Order: sequence, then structure tokens, then C-alpha cells
Amino acid sequence: MKLGVSSYSLYQAMNKGEMTITDVIDYVAEIGGEHIEIVPLGFNLKESPELIDTIKSRAASKGLEISNYAIGANFAELDDAAYEAEIERVKGEVDIAAALGVKLMRHDVGSSKDLSITHFLEELPRLANACRIIADYAAERGITTSVENHGYFIQHSDRVKALVQTVNHPYFKTTLDIGNFLCADEVSTVAVANNIGLASMVHFKDFYYRPANRAPGSGWFNTSSGNWLRGAIVGQGDIDMPEVVRIVKESGYDGYISIEFEGMEDCRTGAKYGLEYVRKAWNEA
Repeated sequence: MKLGVSSYSLYQAMNKGEMTITDVIDYVAEIGGEHIEIVPLGFNLKESPELIDTIKSRAASKGLEISNYAIGANFAELDDAAYEAEIERVKGEVDIAAALGVKLMRHDVGSSKDLSITHFLEELPRLANACRIIADYAAERGITTSVENHGYFIQHSDRVKALVQTVNHPYFKTTLDIGNFLCADEVSTVAVANNIGLASMVHFKDFYYRPANRAPGSGWFNTSSGNWLRGAIVGQGDIDMPEVVRIVKESGYDGYISIEFEGMEDCRTGAKYGLEYVRKAWNEA
């Protein structure tokens, strides 16, 4: 297992102009990360391709591996022209991943206002086809692509499993975010056990959770069923984190683990404390 941090965790500071992506790399190394996951928020690798070599050289100089490249995408509810265009766009992102030298890449797959299982099953064949085409393209470059349990529509562990099994490609798996299952009101321990065997990448994220009838005010957002979540430092929220760590470790998973922080505290503090917590919990599990 190699423990590191997603650059997304420091987006708060990048968005304020307090850090650049090279500052983020320096900070992840400073707090003891072994790798950094690149999420192009706060910088743009298509508009500024020179940043690719900057990121690679800075990470190498700090002894950090670049673990994963994570982007958004949507193949749902598109006409044929838009569907083909989105596939080609994501192939272009695969080229960026290859230029970064990563062997893992996450792309989102679908979003919809209709979250019903009926609609998911209607969209599934087309979603799987797009993922299979992109996985073929990525495999030629030695890259495994993945879907994250992200964005409500494909967030339940059974929907993720259904997609991965329908794609049925050795270079297509899941980026398993242990916290995101709560957005679909699924208990993290159950969902992680259901999906860990399909994971190419694992994110550790935490949330505070409140039921729908206890609206807590500003800073919170709704789950798909109307309950309330707010980002927490990993280990300090309401997820049974020691049990999740135990499940992941006992599964035999031995790949990259990224800390993700999206809470209200300073992002540098959130990333640092989360990293420290998972390292300690992993060693004790």
C-alpha cells in the first residue's frame, strides 16, 4: 500500500491563489505522502500542457509517484454526435495521463436528474460501450481506466459493480471512494466490502452525517434521499473508519490510497491530519 494525497484536497488553497500545483506537490511530500493524485482543478493541463513536464519533474524531485489522473465525463442522455465527441474528448485526456506517466486514470461516466434504477439500466449498455472503447484506447498505453462512485447516478456499490461487470474489460475497474457511498445513503462498510475486489484505486474521505429532519444549516448538502452531509477530516467524521480500513486491508488491496479532503477546515490541515490518521489506522488494523 502506498499512501498519498489527491491534489483535489488542496483545491481550496489553489482556488484562493495561495498555492500552485507545484506548491501542492511540495506540501504532499512535506507531510509524508508517497504519491500524489492529479485532479486538474485549479490548473488546466489542456490549456497549459507545459505543466505536465513541470508536475512530473517536481514530483520526481520530491520523491513522489504520480498515482492517478482523475477527470470528469458524461456519456448519459447524449445524442449520437455528442456521445462520440465525448468519447474522443476523454481519449484526449488519456493522452494527458500517458504524458504524465500514470498507469491509472479515473473518468466519470454519467449523470442524470433521473436517479431511478430503471433509468440507470436503460443507460447502462451505452455507458458501458463508451467505457469499453476508452479502456481499449488506454490499454494500448498501459493505463487502467476506472469509474468512481460519484455523482448520485452511479454512486451505489451495486451500480458501480454492474457497470464494471458489463464493461468486462481487464483495463477497466473502479476508483473506490469510501466516503462517496454516503451520498447515495449507502453504509460505507457494506459498500466498500461489495466493491473493494474491483478497485484499481482507493480514496479515503470522511463526512459528518445528519438525518433529513435535522437540517443543520449552511455548509451542508443533501444525499440522494435528502439526508445531510458535510466534509470532514478523515477519521473525524461519522464513517466507521477503523472498520473501513480493516476491510480494505484484509481484502489484500495493496495499491495506492489517496486522502481526499473537502471540509470547512483549512485544506492543508485537513490533508495532513487525514494522512496521519489513515497511516496510523492502517498500521493498527
